[in-house]
Amino acid sequence: MIYLELFFLLMKALKTVILILLFSIPSLVKSQETLPIYSDYLSDNVFLVHPSAAGFRDCSKIRLTARTQWSGVKDAPSLQTINFHTKFGEKGGLGLVIFNDKNGYHSQQGIQGTYAYHLDLGREQDTRQLSFGLAFMAVNNKLDETSFDIEDPVISQIVQSENYFNADFSMAYHDFDFFSYFTAKNLMLTSRNLYNEDYESLNLRRYLLSFGYYFDYYKNGSTIEIEPSVMIQYIERTKEKFADFNLKVYKELPGAKVWAAFSFRRGFDKTVASQQLNYLTPIVGVNFEKYMLAYTYTKQTGDILFDNAGYHQLTLGFNFGCYSPRRFWNERGGKSNRMF
Repeated sequence: MIYLELFFLLMKALKTVILILLFSIPSLVKSQETLPIYSDYLSDNVFLVHPSAAGFRDCSKIRLTARTQWSGVKDAPSLQTINFHTKFGEKGGLGLVIFNDKNGYHSQQGIQGTYAYHLDLGREQDTRQLSFGLAFMAVNNKLDETSFDIEDPVISQIVQSENYFNADFSMAYHDFDFFSYFTAKNLMLTSRNLYNEDYESLNLRRYLLSFGYYFDYYKNGSTIEIEPSVMIQYIERTKEKFADFNLKVYKELPGAKVWAAFSFRRGFDKTVASQQLNYLTPIVGVNFEKYMLAYTYTKQTGDILFDNAGYHQLTLGFNFGCYSPRRFWNERGGKSNRMF
């Protein structure tokens, strides 16, 4: 009964926070879409996508990523992130994300702080858990016009800069080997006004739904761990829909755990099939003691391409402050390296 009362109290508090975000804050601040969403989450980095993952696992985690696109192209897009999240008290989690996103003359730097709350549904050993996360972020956007040699009154030949704010809300449900996440990103309805306030949309909301299951395959004294998952995205303003179909496989070796993942991102817009968004992303990685290293390669396919080059990303990780995992993880091989 006490868990049911806590659940309703928490839902009431979260409802109040969301209403404040949706109706009060937008009148006071400017916002824009913040951290881009790639396939980073498959590199044991789901916190970058879903704030409710903060402090969920058995260790405090630091993850660094460096991504480059369009190899060989001058001023091509690049992204660097560093994030940290940890358990806070018995039920809470705290997280921090810092990122630098650059694309030609445009760039944005941001910082995001997250609080998550994890509620056990029943006894702790039952492994059913409902989680909530709320993230607030501040972003500085820049447009570098210093190299523009054009006689136009619109071109100021300075570095234009604006500061913005936004927020994400996230929920998660775990039941033994099943996991699911829902996140609403960029809740605030305001324009950024960096370029032209008459043409920039107020609505930058994006909705994410992830779910999957974790399997063990045991044969001849050896275990292979398999983790299929799906992530669906929906952009409210443009009605764009696409999904990631993922498969991740783990193999325990003496002193290390190696793993590989494959992700296929497919668009589902009402357009010609040959023009749909299609990305193929293989990932390989290794967990050695408290360290993690992963390499990601993304290739776009289809008749209409942004470029012929691939996208490359390196991810480095470090786990610390680890505590004893839950009973079922100990009994079934210590699944502390799972993605979700």
